[in-house]
Order: sequence, then structure tokens, then C-alpha cells
Amino acid sequence: MPAPPAPLAARPVPLGYDAVRRILQNRSLPCAILDLDLLEWNARDMLRRAGGRPIRLGTKSIRSVEVLRLVMGLSKQFAGLLCYTAREAAWLATLGFDDLVVAYPTVDRADIAATLDANARGSRVVLMVDDPAQLAILGAAARARETRLPVAIDLDMSTRFRFLYFGVMRSPVRDSEAVLRLAREIDRHPYLQLDGLMGYESQIAGLPDNAPGAKVKNAIVRFLKERSLRDTATRRGDATGALTRAGYQLRFVNGGGTGSLESTARDVAVTDIAAGSGLYGPALFDGFRAFAPAPALTFALPIVRRPKAGIYTCLGGGYVASGSAGPSRLPQPFLPSGARLLPAEGAGEVQTPVAYGGDEVLNIGDPIVFRHCKAGELGERFERMLLLRGGEVAGEATTYRGDGQCFV
Repeated sequence: MPAPPAPLAARPVPLGYDAVRRILQNRSLPCAILDLDLLEWNARDMLRRAGGRPIRLGTKSIRSVEVLRLVMGLSKQFAGLLCYTAREAAWLATLGFDDLVVAYPTVDRADIAATLDANARGSRVVLMVDDPAQLAILGAAARARETRLPVAIDLDMSTRFRFLYFGVMRSPVRDSEAVLRLAREIDRHPYLQLDGLMGYESQIAGLPDNAPGAKVKNAIVRFLKERSLRDTATRRGDATGALTRAGYQLRFVNGGGTGSLESTARDVAVTDIAAGSGLYGPALFDGFRAFAPAPALTFALPIVRRPKAGIYTCLGGGYVASGSAGPSRLPQPFLPSGARLLPAEGAGEVQTPVAYGGDEVLNIGDPIVFRHCKAGELGERFERMLLLRGGEVAGEATTYRGDGQCFV
């Protein structure tokens, strides 16, 4: 296992409003902006937090081939990808990426065929399963092509307290007995091979525990997380131990996410940790106590209206994040400091009014800079990201959308 990296320098300071406004002069807006200095600091902080454990990059949170290559080039500790669809993984395999695990089950015939093509060419694309019905579809497709297809079992990591379900509705496979039953079902399909196990503790990795103005809720979430940590480590260890005793050899056991790097790294059953959104440092992570990524990815909207004093209406902006709908899923004004959304309107698809009463003089055509709640979803709205380094433009990178790809 690689030695933990040395402590990082202080988190770099994002560019201020005047600098961003200067950079964006004469550029078309809306515009996504990726500060590479902040991105690379976030990447190194993730390596530090993982304590030397390999990090499998979550492509759903990145959605840019150029960024994937840049980050993987920083350290061999970034090893393998965790993809969100089979067709995406098969496409990435054609671009030279390997060791691709698809985090969600696949039943689409065309996507399965693309996966089998990739494996037949020598890549390793692993599909996720949690139900015998999925195995029947995958096994029949692999048999018809006479191509071995590696699969991984998705172990549900949600914690069931007496009066509370703490987690998300993912896999029905919840304990070592269910894992063994599914492994034996995999054995019934001669062209399927059990390759790994994934157990994602979303209630720890993705749930804020230091949200502003929520002291009581934060305390409850921290208590539940501590209890859940013991439960998830026990069940993941029990599952891998049961498979090993039954004679199965797992190539990988994946767990965790950006918000749980430290705790997942302590789980001896885990061989690699999934993470990706921490590279961009979205607003969601402002509500976490244990770490504070830099806001590397932002987007700028143009002011196109001034309906009244102190209100500046921007074009676009309704880039709502996935999850339970509510104000926390909306993008938030970032620059100039002190700008805020109007509670009655929020962020709209074609216009977003912003209240601002600070010292900056804002005019029609000036930008207002926002942060997205989450990470890679922003790539579905922009074809390119403007790259900055050292406070200056360093080029552009395409998103999946810019590459002509749309997977869900």
C-alpha cells in the first residue's frame, strides 16, 4: 500500500469577483469554469484523506474525459473508474481507460452488447448485480457471444435502526447470507464470473453533518453516522469473509465516497474507495465537518435585466441537483460575495433573479458566478469548461455532452 502523502499546504484562495469578471470579458455566457489549481489541491487532499488507499474515480461526478486523465496522471493511487452506466464504461474503454466498474445494474440489451464488445477486445468492464433476474439477462447475452462477463455484487449499506431507515433504497442484498445466495446464482451462469463486491455507505459519504443553522439536526446526523459506521464495517467484513470462506476470490471490494474517505479507509475489507465529487468541491460539501474542499468548479451567468434596484436577473441557471427536491438542491450565488437567490423564485430554467446590495457595481452583461449543489451533473448543461491556472485562462476541456455523449 502506498505511503500516505505529506500534509498539504493551506487550501488555495479562489479568485475574487474582479478577477473572474476580467477573465470572462468578451466570452459567451453562461460559462462553466474549472480552476485547475483548486482541482489539483482537492485531488491531493483526497489522496491524503484516503490514507494511501487506492481511489477509484467516480465518473458520474466528473463527466469529462480530459479531467479524468488529468487527475489519474497526478498519482498512481487514482486507480480504476466507477462508472454510472454500462454504455458510458464501454465508451471510456474505447478511449483507453481500463478497470471500469459500473455502479448500477444494467438490463438494456444494447448496453450489455457494448460491454461484451469491450471485454472481448481485452478491456475489463464489470457490471453490477443484486438480483437473479439481472443474471438471467446478462448470462444469456454473454452465452450468446461466448464472452466471459465479470460482475460484482452490490451490498446494501443502509442501516436499519428500530424506528428509522438510515440510507438510500439501493440493493436488496443486505447481509452475508444474501451475498452468498447471489454468488451461487452467478455460478449457475457459466459465462458470468464474480469479480468483486461494492458496498456504498451513502448515508455517511453524502449526508451533511455540519449544515449552517441546523445545530440539533447536525448532532442527530453525527450520532447516526457513528452508529452506522460500526454497522457498515461489520456487514461489509462479514460479506467478504463469507465469500472467501466459500472459495470465492474477489479482485476488489469497493466502498465509500468523498464524504467518507477517512472512515472507509479504516475498513480492512475494502481494497479501493470510490470518490469523485470532491475534486470539484460543490456546495453540498460546505455542510461537512471533517473536510473542506476548494470550490474548483463554478459557472457564470450573464446579467440581462435589472427589474428593480438591488435585483439582477441572469439568463439561465436552473441547474437543479438530484436528490430530494428543495432549496438545498439549487445552485447558489458565489460571486460577488453577498449575492443570494430570491426564495420565491429560486433558480429558473431561463432566468434567475439574484438579490445583491454589496459594493460591486453590476451592469447589464456582467457575470454572476454560482456553485452547483453537486458535481458532475453540471456537465449535462455545458459542452465545455473554461480552464484556469494561476489566475489566467489555460484552455478548455469538453464535458461528456461536448463529446456528443448522453448516457441517462
